[in-house]
Amino acid sequence: MRPEALNPLFIEAEALEGVGPKLRRPLEKLGLKRVRDIAYHLPERFVERRAVADLDAAQVGENVIVELTVREHRSSPGRGPFRVLAEDGKGNVCTITYFGRAAYSGKKALPVGAQRWVAGRLDQYGQMLQIVHPDHVAESASALAGQVREPVYGLSEGLTQGRIANLALQALKRAPQLPEWCEPGLIERMSWPAWHGALATAHRRNDAAARDRLAYDELLANALALMLVRASNRSQRGLPLVGDGRLRAQLSLPFALTGAQRRSIGEIEGDLAQQAPMLRLLQGDVGSGKTVVALSAMLIAVEAGAQAAMLAPTEILARQHHETLMRMVQGTGVEIALLTGRDKGKARESILMGLLGGSIDILVGTHAIFQESVTYKNLALAVIDEQHRFGVSQRLLLAKKGRRTPHFLAMTATPIPRTLTLAQYGEMDVSRLDELPPGRQAIDTRVVSIERMEDVVGALSRHLEGGGQAYWVCPMVREGDGEQVGDDLAAAEARFASLKARFGEDVVLVHGQLRPEEKDAAMERFSSGEAKLLVATTVIEVGVDVPNATLMVIEQAERFGLAQLHQLRGRVGRGQAKSICLLLRGAELSETGRRRLALMRETQDGFRLAEEDLELRGGGELLGTRQSGDTPFRIASLEQIQRLLPIAHDDARLLIERDGGLSGERGEAARLLLYLFERDWGVQLLRGG
Repeated sequence: MRPEALNPLFIEAEALEGVGPKLRRPLEKLGLKRVRDIAYHLPERFVERRAVADLDAAQVGENVIVELTVREHRSSPGRGPFRVLAEDGKGNVCTITYFGRAAYSGKKALPVGAQRWVAGRLDQYGQMLQIVHPDHVAESASALAGQVREPVYGLSEGLTQGRIANLALQALKRAPQLPEWCEPGLIERMSWPAWHGALATAHRRNDAAARDRLAYDELLANALALMLVRASNRSQRGLPLVGDGRLRAQLSLPFALTGAQRRSIGEIEGDLAQQAPMLRLLQGDVGSGKTVVALSAMLIAVEAGAQAAMLAPTEILARQHHETLMRMVQGTGVEIALLTGRDKGKARESILMGLLGGSIDILVGTHAIFQESVTYKNLALAVIDEQHRFGVSQRLLLAKKGRRTPHFLAMTATPIPRTLTLAQYGEMDVSRLDELPPGRQAIDTRVVSIERMEDVVGALSRHLEGGGQAYWVCPMVREGDGEQVGDDLAAAEARFASLKARFGEDVVLVHGQLRPEEKDAAMERFSSGEAKLLVATTVIEVGVDVPNATLMVIEQAERFGLAQLHQLRGRVGRGQAKSICLLLRGAELSETGRRRLALMRETQDGFRLAEEDLELRGGGELLGTRQSGDTPFRIASLEQIQRLLPIAHDDARLLIERDGGLSGERGEAARLLLYLFERDWGVQLLRGG
């Protein structure tokens, strides 16, 4: 149960004054459903304004507050701007410009002959000074007294800065005073304010100490929860699994194992033989052979008389894993079944009976393998692919499927910098596959200007005529899906239409907005070789394996992160033939974009690219694109994670080892912290909850 002290923060946003059904939707778009969410919706920046006596005292480009007298209204024909001519006490003229519907409020707020205080950015248009869409217009100076420094919040359509600022103020008033969970010595050393003070300050001004304090709280909550999982896991009784090697010896692998694969299998074998359940992350670069390592682990379980399950994030990936594993275990007598949400009726019934009776040794599937109706005879090992798509709480759900807690092997094909490995997988031991299997050729990576589109399509045509297959990746589905909408933004649908006009039925389209059955049908045509060209968005970033596809074209490559480019490039180079990756770049490249593309040409080491990506994003940018699953954090920036996470990690370990879980005064406060950041699955693992 959530501690009562936190109840005021977890009531619905509708409890705040002014929030009705109309406002609920734009708030929900920002993830602001409760008072707590609004309290933690911190300003992205602050506008600093200067009150000036007249326009002579102001600089162009500066945010000012100035008193002006309205002289004239000028409407433009058609959809042109509405202009208000006003002058200061010295007779300097300034145009106040409004576009579109804002003209109505401009007319009302600035009647001719009236004196008004105007706050906004002073710009120059030709010879004339102007303020476009002023931030505030008031009848008295006192009404703008609080606007000298103003927070700027992230908004969605239907919200205004004033409305969000007002809701934040209400949320702060409801926030209780909470006991201190941070180590007193650390608070003193860092000169950090208490929690409530830090939250209030962060909404008022750009204060590094307050921001650091709030980021640290989030990092500490995460580190604590992961350590509690680890401690709980070590106290569980699992089923020690010791295989005799008979099944592994029968595997028909087309290549010898690399040193990294042998080392990882050895680490896993050692873990499985223990009483405490294994909790291990297998990090492998694109094409490093994680599947073989996972299969070896699952065969150890089967050799020991138990069952294993492999969970994939998408149906496409689950089917692919199933086919690959079936090929590898041919002739061993190992029974492997596939279960997805689409399996119904007798087929599903037969799989469920096989699992319960024990005739199925390994189950591959999507979230369907979590369902209550799925019961195993003796599940002893769960392998989770693309780990970042599954939260810890989902893993705990799967843990209830075995008679005892199953061993866990998580896999990710996204090489993760060590700092972030600690942030996301602090409870796990890590194995790294940092060698490519023999026979894998380097992918020839070239950067080509988008102006050479005709040449690229010509080369693609020759490639397809020669019997090859290819991918063409676009950053968007259709014009307008992104925040910046411009003519130059590639849309997968538009590109698909133009390529289909050229290549006919040989082209298929896959993107996230298609229905699953349409997506699967297109993927099936491409995988089987019936279709030659797959046009897609980044949905193909993970786990599409078509060895005959040896050409990858990535349009507007400068708009992708390094890690994403590396994942996409890894869709080719999966067979014995030489593969090419063409990075089509726009005409104007930022310095970061230029460096990214140069690095892609330079190296194919995913771990190096991940570290470089971290550096290139810099501390100013919050961790890349949130949806990429890069980070479990909303408040801590990348720079704060790198700087503060090691401290939080050490502090969490001290708390658990010294306070024996979370007893004692500070331990009780730390429980509040876990609930505050919704890491309460950590608390639930403690004896006595």
